[in-house]
Amino acid sequence: MTAITETSSESATVTLKPRKGMWLLAPGVIWMVLFLVLPMLMMLYVSFWTQTTFKIEPKLTLQSWITFFTSDTYLGALWTTVRIWLTVLLTTVLVGYPAALFVGLFIKNKTLSTVLLVLCVIPFWTSFLIRVLAWRPMLGKEGAINMILMKIGIITQPIEVLLFSELSVVIGMTQIYCVFMVGPIAFMLGRIDPSIIEAAEDLGASFWRIFRTIILPLSMPGVVVGAIFVSVMVLGEFATSAALSGRKVNLLGNIIVTQVGSLKWAFAAVAGVVLTLLMGAVVAALLRVVDLKKEL
Repeated sequence: MTAITETSSESATVTLKPRKGMWLLAPGVIWMVLFLVLPMLMMLYVSFWTQTTFKIEPKLTLQSWITFFTSDTYLGALWTTVRIWLTVLLTTVLVGYPAALFVGLFIKNKTLSTVLLVLCVIPFWTSFLIRVLAWRPMLGKEGAINMILMKIGIITQPIEVLLFSELSVVIGMTQIYCVFMVGPIAFMLGRIDPSIIEAAEDLGASFWRIFRTIILPLSMPGVVVGAIFVSVMVLGEFATSAALSGRKVNLLGNIIVTQVGSLKWAFAAVAGVVLTLLMGAVVAALLRVVDLKKEL
């Protein structure tokens, strides 16, 4: 009888634990509702308000949405945002994956690999704007890159397209966000059991076959997580394009900043909703590539 009572008491305790644990979610849920869900619902609501040149009224209309999807300026900004996002995503993978492969797989000393990863985040010890503006003296017509190329005789005239162009925006974003690709991939590569690779080598598999059949599939969760980080940050960008393109490259983020500065809240809200939907679609598509719940 005593044993039955103890068992019932333990079961009750186990049953109550998850319920008590739900309170731990309260601060996060309240924060997210107040500062994420409600602002997003408000943004969606404001996007249907009537916007005139000097004022905005809470009369619901589709005019701002029609203006957005019939304007070459807004659609051009949307296409430019998608194009630069895809380009930066590709360049961060091409630059970041080999670095992550070296740190996560070829460096056996955990301390050394940690030091190398810390070195990757050293640029983040300075201000974001300083990191962006530091590219101007590097990419300018009389900048360091042009001077070096002319000194060694590769070019005779400065390359003007390096600054105040789409190329300069891609270069700047790749340098700034590459570390968000390196970290997750290096983490996943570090989890690969070395005995699997050793067994493949003992069976005569070449490095490329081991990479294609073992390393790349096992590192894909890291690639997906890194792609999500990079995508969300690049799609929401406006400062890098404004600083390095001389406002020649307009992203959706720049459109939002301009519209807010002109007090055209409805147009800014429409651009914000479109950008949010785009980010949601990108993240959902990336999550379908790999089942992170199963792999992590």
